[in-house]
Amino acid sequence: MLRGDYMLQELESELRLRGFSQQTIKTYLMQTKLFLDYIKKDPKQITEQDIKTYLSSLIASKMQPRSLALKKAALKFYFHEVHKREIVNIKTPKIAKNIPIVLSKEEIKKLIASTPTEKSKLLIGLLYSSGLRVSECVSLKTQDLELQNNLGWVRGGKGGKDRMFILSELITLHLRMYLENKQQEYLFPGRNGHISVRDVQKIIQNAAKKLDIKKKVSPHTLRHSFATHLLDSGTDIRVIQELLGHSQLSTTQIYTHVSGEQLKKIKSPFDTL
Repeated sequence: MLRGDYMLQELESELRLRGFSQQTIKTYLMQTKLFLDYIKKDPKQITEQDIKTYLSSLIASKMQPRSLALKKAALKFYFHEVHKREIVNIKTPKIAKNIPIVLSKEEIKKLIASTPTEKSKLLIGLLYSSGLRVSECVSLKTQDLELQNNLGWVRGGKGGKDRMFILSELITLHLRMYLENKQQEYLFPGRNGHISVRDVQKIIQNAAKKLDIKKKVSPHTLRHSFATHLLDSGTDIRVIQELLGHSQLSTTQIYTHVSGEQLKKIKSPFDTL
């Protein structure tokens, strides 16, 4: 384990008891360790001023508000929930609400066409047609698919929740062809059981470079595009919320700011003068 692990064992146990994902556990442990290494004090002797000093140093180093918020969340859980000491009450810079980058349907078609293998085409098509997070996509098992119903299941997604997702009829057809005569646990096998998130990111980045797309393209861009295109076609935002696995509707409502088709339907009051 990590240096000073005796200080982190209680944290790890508490996180596991609360049902946090393995990735969150790993992140919170690492962020807490970084803080303890910086302060070099017994947790019982750490003060609110120590935490202010640490977070101030990160702000001075130009750390992004989102990264800062993650560190603060880890420390808050450690002190408030594990040590029962409410000393992380510092206000930090707000996270900017950036409007998601969205690809047009034409750009997505070109992105899929520019990939060299059928597996890569299927991977990109599946991400776009289902709105899955990349971590959910790489973890998909063949038994999670209900191809006869054009559906699939995310097992233990964000927040440990199961949810259903949709598949296009065309993607279902390609999945049937791809899986024909194959016996495999994961839909996209890799060295460590399944393909890595990093490998998927590279596939999409390389495809985007070939097309010279000026937008920043990532697996999450396909998820944003899925949601925005559903909204454009008139799908109820609460249905989109369920498909994306958002716990809060406010998270899904960001797509109302990027739906060009919705804006086109609105008539300026100037036109009715």
